[in-house]
Amino acid sequence: MLLAATVTAIGFEVRTSWLQAHLLARYARSLSFRDGRGASVAIAFPRCGPYDRSFGYVLIPQFAQRLHTEGYAIASQARMSPNMLAVFRLGLYPPYHEKDQAGLVLRDSCGVRYYVASFPTSTYADFTSVPPLLVRSLLYIEDRRLLDSSEPMRNPALAWGRFSRALFAQLQHLVEPAERTPGGSTLATQIEKFRHAQDGRTRHDIDKLRQMASASLRAYAGGADDMAARRRVVVDYLNTVPLAARPRVGAIHGLRDGLQTWYGRDPRAVDALLRAADPASAASALAYKQALSLMIAQRAPTHFLLHDPGALERLTDRYLERLAAGGVITPSLRDAALRQSLRFTPAPHTPPPVSFVTEKAATAMRVRLSQLLGMRDLYALDHLDLDVRTTLDHTVQRAVTARLRAAATSTGAAAEGLYGRNMLLAHADPRHILYSFTLYERVAGVDLLRVQTDSGDQPFDINQGARLNLGSTAKLRTIILYLQIVTALHDRYTGLDDQALRHVPVAPLDPIKAWALRYLQTTSDRSLLPMLRAALQRTYSGNPDEAFFTGGALQRFSNFDAADDHAVLSVATGFQHSVNLVFVRLMRDIVRYEMDSRPELAAQVMRNPALRIAYLKRFAESEGAAFVSRFYRRYRGLEPRAMETTLLASVPAVPFRKAAAILGLEPGATPQRFAAQMRAALPGAALDDALLATLYSRYAATRFDLADRGFIARVHPLELWVVSYLVEHPQASLRQLLRASEAQRLEVYTWLFRTHERRRQDMRIRMVLEAEAYRRIAAAWQRLGYPFTSVTPSFACALGASGDRPAALAELIGTVVNGGMLEPVRQISELDFAAGTPYATRFAALPSHGTRVYPQAIADVLRPVLLSVVDGGTGIRLRGAYRLADGSHIAVGGKTGTGDQRFDVYSPRGRLIESRRVKRSATFVFFLGDRFFGTITAYAREPYAASYHFTSAMTVQLLRDLAPDLMPLVAPGAPCAAHAPAVGLPVAPAQAAPRRPAMHRVSSSTAHHARAAYGCKRSADMYARGHGVARELAAANGPSGVRRGDSKPVSLIAANRCRRRSGAGAVLAISRLERTERQA
Repeated sequence: MLLAATVTAIGFEVRTSWLQAHLLARYARSLSFRDGRGASVAIAFPRCGPYDRSFGYVLIPQFAQRLHTEGYAIASQARMSPNMLAVFRLGLYPPYHEKDQAGLVLRDSCGVRYYVASFPTSTYADFTSVPPLLVRSLLYIEDRRLLDSSEPMRNPALAWGRFSRALFAQLQHLVEPAERTPGGSTLATQIEKFRHAQDGRTRHDIDKLRQMASASLRAYAGGADDMAARRRVVVDYLNTVPLAARPRVGAIHGLRDGLQTWYGRDPRAVDALLRAADPASAASALAYKQALSLMIAQRAPTHFLLHDPGALERLTDRYLERLAAGGVITPSLRDAALRQSLRFTPAPHTPPPVSFVTEKAATAMRVRLSQLLGMRDLYALDHLDLDVRTTLDHTVQRAVTARLRAAATSTGAAAEGLYGRNMLLAHADPRHILYSFTLYERVAGVDLLRVQTDSGDQPFDINQGARLNLGSTAKLRTIILYLQIVTALHDRYTGLDDQALRHVPVAPLDPIKAWALRYLQTTSDRSLLPMLRAALQRTYSGNPDEAFFTGGALQRFSNFDAADDHAVLSVATGFQHSVNLVFVRLMRDIVRYEMDSRPELAAQVMRNPALRIAYLKRFAESEGAAFVSRFYRRYRGLEPRAMETTLLASVPAVPFRKAAAILGLEPGATPQRFAAQMRAALPGAALDDALLATLYSRYAATRFDLADRGFIARVHPLELWVVSYLVEHPQASLRQLLRASEAQRLEVYTWLFRTHERRRQDMRIRMVLEAEAYRRIAAAWQRLGYPFTSVTPSFACALGASGDRPAALAELIGTVVNGGMLEPVRQISELDFAAGTPYATRFAALPSHGTRVYPQAIADVLRPVLLSVVDGGTGIRLRGAYRLADGSHIAVGGKTGTGDQRFDVYSPRGRLIESRRVKRSATFVFFLGDRFFGTITAYAREPYAASYHFTSAMTVQLLRDLAPDLMPLVAPGAPCAAHAPAVGLPVAPAQAAPRRPAMHRVSSSTAHHARAAYGCKRSADMYARGHGVARELAAANGPSGVRRGDSKPVSLIAANRCRRRSGAGAVLAISRLERTERQA
C-alpha cells in the first residue's frame, strides 16, 4: 500500500510539478538583490558564458581595477542576498529577469541619449508580439507541452519523457560508446546553456544538471504558477538563440536578427505576413519557411548556415511535412512553402556607410571609452550592457556641427560672412576646407569637454588626430615659456643683494638673464608680478633683413605686414599684433638661455679637447643618421638595378665621376662588368678599352675612402653607402641600416676632427648645444600639455613649425583660465554597468586635483594680453560678439594663428630654391568669460591648399557667427539642457556661476578712434557686400540704439561719420587695425 501511495505521489508530481513548484518558489523568494551606495561586499560575478561575456558582466571586476586608476570610484553596486550568493557558490546561474537586449548607450551632460547600440538589434517585446504561428511551430519542434494551461505549475526545465529517453541513452552509451545520444534539453535549459555555459556548450553531465537547476529556479522566481515565466521562455529563446556569425556583421542572435542577416528580410514585414489572413500565399509561405529554417538551424548553426545550407533546406522540408501532419500548419501552407527555395543574402563586402559628421562625437567618445576600459575593438565595446554619462552637450554639439557643415558650402560661407579680405576669395569653393571646434568648461577643478566636432565626413579627427602647423598660436606656448624663465630667474636671484647680483656669471649671449639681473638691481619692488609685467615690455626689432643661423642652416623670416618691418615693439604688442620677427628673436633668446643655462659647462666644452671630440661625434652621428634616413626613404622599395640607375643618374656625366660612383657601389666588379656599366651610364660617349682600363685601376675601391669617393662622384658619400647596402640587403629596415652605418657615419666626417677646422667645429658644437636646448624646450612644452615629444630645432617653432593639435592648444589656454593649473580633462563622468541585474555597478568620477604648471602671476599677466588680441589686435572681429541680455558682454581673449605649411628647399646659403604649399590652416585659441575655453580651426590639405589664401580672420569670424549657438551654454545661469555639470563632480558655485561676467574696456584715446573708425569702415564694407551691419556697428561702437533691420540707414550714417571723424589718429588706427586683422 505504501508502494502504491509512493507511485501515485510520483506520478502526480511528474504530471503537475506541484511539490517542486512550491519548494522552489519558496526558496526563490530568498534569491534577491538590491542596489546600495558604495562598493558591495555581497556580490559575485560570472566567470564564463557567451551572454555574460558579451554584455560585459564577466569583465566588471577587471573594469573596476582600471577605472580606479583613472580616477573613478564605485558610487553604487548591487547587494546580493545570502542565498543568491550561495547559489553562485554552487555554480548555478542566479535567477533574475535577464535582458534579451542590451548595448552601449552614450548620454550627454543632461542625460540626453545621442548613441544607442542594441544587441540583438531587433527583438520581440513580449509574448503577444510573437506571431502565434511561430509559437506553435517552435513548441511542436522543441516542447509541445510547454504552454499547456492544464498544468499551471509545470517545470519548463524538465520534460520527463525526453529526460528519461536521454537517461536511457546515456546508460546505453556506457555499453556502446560509439552510439550518439540524444539530449534532454528543453527550451529553458537551452537558454541557460547558450547564455551561461562555457563556450555555450554542455561539456558533461554536471553542466546539464547545473542548467536544469538554474532554469528551474528561474521559472519559479515569480511563484508556483509559472505560466508567465514559460511564456517568457518562448520570447527569450526567439530573441537570443545563436545563429552563427557572418563577416563584417559579427555574431547573430535571435530570430529577428537572423531573418534580417541571413535572408535580408525586414522582421516587421515577416511578422505581418505570418499574421496574414491568407498564410498560404507565396509571400507568407516563404516568410514562414525562412523563419522555420532558422528555428531548426539552432541545433548546429555553423554547419547549417555556413557549411551546408542544402542540408538545412532538406531538413526544413521534412519538418514542413511533420508540422502539417501534426495539425500545426495547413496542407496549403505546407505545399506553398515546399515550392519556395531558401536563398541566403550574400555577406556584405563592406560595412554599411556611416555618416561621420553625425557620429563623430560618438565615435570619439567610444574610442576614449575603449581606452579607459582597456578594450581593443569598438565591436566588443558596443555589446556591453553599459550606460555612460559624458560631459558633452549634445544640443550645442549638433548646432555647432550644422553650422560648420554649412560653412563648408558656398551658400553657407556667404551667409556667415566668410568671403572677404583675408578670408575666402570671391569665387573660392569652401568644400575642401575642414572646420573643427573644441570647447571646454572649467568646473570644480576639472576641464569638462562640452563640444568637440568638425565638418568632415570621415573618421579622421583633426582636433586630436593630427600634427598641424597652427601658425602663430605657437606664440602662446612661447610667451608662457618666456614668462616661466623670468619666473625661474626671479626665484633664483631675488634674494641676492645688489653686489651679489653684479657677480652672477652671465653668458655673453644670454640677454634674458642679463635683463633679469639688471631689473632686480634697479627695481624697488622685487615681487614677481611687476617683474613679469616688465618682461612683457621688453622690446624687439621687427626688422626681417637679418639672416638667422638655426636648425643647421641660415633662415630668413618675414612679417605678415611690412609696416612692422621697421618697428621696435614690446613682447606684449608683438603678441597682440602677431609680429613674427619679435617672436623669432624672442625664441632665439630663449634658446640661448637654455644653451647657457650652465655657462660653465658651455665654456668647458669649447676649451676641453676630450669634450669637444665627444660633442663632435654626437654631431656626426646625428647628422649622419638624418642623411641615412633620408636616403633610405628615397630608395626603399626599388629593385637593386633601379637603385643603381637612380643614383648614377644624379652623378655628373663625366667619365671619372661615373667610374668613382660605379666602383663605390660595386667594389668587387670585374673589368668587364665595369665596362658594361660605364657604357650604359654614358651612352654615346667615346669609351675605348684603354680609357676604361685606366679608370678601373685609378678609381679602384681600395684607393679612396668613402668620403673622398663621394667627393669625386659629386654625391653624398652616405648615399653611395646606403645604395650599396640596400643592393645587398634589400629587406633591411631603417633600424638595421642605422645600426650598420655607425662606422661609416663617423668616417665621412673625418675632416671635422682635424684641428685646423676649429671654426667649423665650434659651429657644430653650438648646433649640438642648440639641439639640447630644443630638447629642454620640448620637455617644458610637454609639461604644459604639448602632445609631441620633440619640437622642430629652429626659431620657427615660435611660429608654428613644430606643429600642434587644436585640442592640446585648448588645454594650454585652459591653464590661463585655471590660474596656472593644468587640470585633468574629463570626457566621461559616469559609467553604469548592468543596471537592473545582480551585477549592477555604477562608477562616478572622483573630484580631481590638477597640476600647477606655472604660478598664478603668469596667468594674471597673460589674461590682459590675450584680451588685447580681441580688443584691438588680430582677433578684433570678435569684439563685442558675446553679449548678454543686459547689454554687457562676456570677455573674450585668445591668440590667432595661420599655418602655411610648405615644402621648401633652401640652398646652403639660405636661398629659397623651391616652395610648394602642402597644408593651410587658420586657428583661434580662445577663452569665453571665466569658465569656457577652446579652439576653432579651418584646415585645407594638398592639392587644394594652394587655392586658398584665408587667414585666422576667417576662424575669428566663424566664432563670432557661433555666438547664437554657444550663448545658451556659456551665459551665466544657463539651464541644464545647456550646461549642467557632469554627474559625480561637485560644483563650487562661486567658480561655476559668477554673478556677473568679466568686462573689459579700453581707455586709450587711440584705441577709441581706431574702434570708431574701424567700425565705420566695416559697416560700409558689409553694406557694400549686401549684408546687415547692425551687429558690426554694435560690436565696434557698443550699444547705441541701433535696431535690427536698420542696415541701410545705419550704413549710410556710418559712412558719413567716417568722413567727419577721419582725422590723422583715426587713419593711423584704421591702418593698424587692418594690419592686425590680417595677421596670423
